[in-house]
Amino acid sequence: MTQMTIGHLYTSLHAGCASAVARVLEAYEVEVEYVDLDPDDVEDALEHGEVDLLVSAWFLRDDRLAGPGLRVLGDLYQPVVSFAALTPLGAVGTLTATDVDRIIVADDSRQALEEALKQLPALSVLSIESIGEGALIERLEKARDAGEKPLVVATQPHAVFHTDLLTVLEDPSRLLGGEMSARMILREDVARQADSDLLDELSEMMLGNKVMSALDYVISVDGQDPEGAAEAWQRGRLIGR
Repeated sequence: MTQMTIGHLYTSLHAGCASAVARVLEAYEVEVEYVDLDPDDVEDALEHGEVDLLVSAWFLRDDRLAGPGLRVLGDLYQPVVSFAALTPLGAVGTLTATDVDRIIVADDSRQALEEALKQLPALSVLSIESIGEGALIERLEKARDAGEKPLVVATQPHAVFHTDLLTVLEDPSRLLGGEMSARMILREDVARQADSDLLDELSEMMLGNKVMSALDYVISVDGQDPEGAAEAWQRGRLIGR
């Protein structure tokens, strides 16, 4: 086939991932178009054929998207909601309100935090501040400069994990949930027309959380366009060796 439409959420993280996948498609001479999706539109876009390839769905959270006529491919990276802090601390289950003075949570991780706090009564007294994903780095820089001691809850990968701002804390009980798998969803009728070697390469494609955090950083913080960031990844220039 000569053309494919990639659908992705409108965040810099997902745009970077979609552009990286597009580099693989283009190597097989597939012309790529992109469709930005709101989370509420993803299911309809797949059902009505508005996109050929969704990059990406997070399984098992998004397993409802894998319906009839759709093929799930690959394991691009492993999203996981994490506890972190500006300085190294013990395991999160050992912390009290004397160790941290507030909770700063990325908006997309708020529900996981609320569930976890049911198992962390010593921290449930802390004030909770929700922050948009794009504002998280700036807020944490201000917290560091002001001498605050926040407990941070955010989902890896994220641009903040490409900086030295945070130390991920031990969470042996996985109170925020375990690792997910970021996978692609391809329409079955499109898969039947696609090059089998291309499908194999997509199935084997691995970016990983470190690369995805770097992609998110160079797009959302450095202002690089997703295509340029994906090219830097492909050429081995995204992360220093």
